[in-house]
Amino acid sequence: MLFFDAHLDLSLNALEYNRDLRLPISELRQSEAGMTDLRGRGGSTVSFPEMRKGGVGICVATIIGGCMKPPLPIVSWSSPEQARAMTHAQMAWYRAMEAEGQLRQIRNRETLDLHLSEWSIGSENGPIGYILSLEGADSLRHLDDLEEAVLAHGLRALGPAHFGKGRYALGHNESGPLPDKGKDLIRKMSELNVILDVTHLCDGNFRDALDIHSGPVWASHHNSRTLVDNPRQLSDEQIKILAERNAVIGLSFDVWMTVPNWNRSESRHEDHDATLETLANHIDHISQLLGTSRHCGIGSDLDGGFGVDQCPSDFDTIADFAKLKKILGKRGYTSEDLEGICYSNFLNFLRRAWA
Repeated sequence: MLFFDAHLDLSLNALEYNRDLRLPISELRQSEAGMTDLRGRGGSTVSFPEMRKGGVGICVATIIGGCMKPPLPIVSWSSPEQARAMTHAQMAWYRAMEAEGQLRQIRNRETLDLHLSEWSIGSENGPIGYILSLEGADSLRHLDDLEEAVLAHGLRALGPAHFGKGRYALGHNESGPLPDKGKDLIRKMSELNVILDVTHLCDGNFRDALDIHSGPVWASHHNSRTLVDNPRQLSDEQIKILAERNAVIGLSFDVWMTVPNWNRSESRHEDHDATLETLANHIDHISQLLGTSRHCGIGSDLDGGFGVDQCPSDFDTIADFAKLKKILGKRGYTSEDLEGICYSNFLNFLRRAWA
């Protein structure tokens, strides 16, 4: 089966982790043996061969460069100009991977349908499709940069916030209203039909952004706050609001977001029931809350600043998505449900957004 992953930080891994994603996962892990400079070293889960092996033929891939305060150990820069330079370097890497046939950028319905038709006839060794998304808006010096990103580079989705206090929005670990600059950004996104990714927005910014944005909305990598009580997650009220907007929610494989009380510095799998069954509980909760699975998908966030040590204990690489499908099938999800969760809910969303 085809799998659609709504959130992969491919260029971050290529440039900040210095991983050659064309290599087998075993080589990537071996090359980082003993390294401790960044979280997730020696435990990468994503490479192009693993994506093809698991049928992940299409994804949303990010560019990211923040100026948020306090800064993160990675993707944090002291000025918008530095952050912009980083996102341009990431774009250059995507273009290089396109040039050698590893990736294919998907910008509209025509390129989407072309890619799916070629992938479906057995071209699993061919390019992996990607839709470009900006995670955190800090690298936009002004709104003209957004227009350039859309028209020249094919940007199709944007999440205004990441962690902390950004230039345009507040991350989930903050509180308060959307800044005036953020309101202007959301209006420009509506004008350009850019998908609003509500991931990482604090509750106040979530409400404000949805009130302003008139275009398509999704939550690329989120789980349920009812099951894991943390502002990083979506509340039941937010889930219902997103469903009313025909949004799709990509479920994250980060166990910090799947089980309660996971401490990212100290917790171990043997101390928690952190499995794919636990992740399936989040899909169950959202589906039962809404009375349908049409708003559920996959937004794994794999290798987004963590490694296999912070994935479900019965999960090794991105090629293991089929294990989740099998678990959901045993829980009574129909073939149509499974196709939706694995790929078609997000594909149908894109066809509507790009009509």
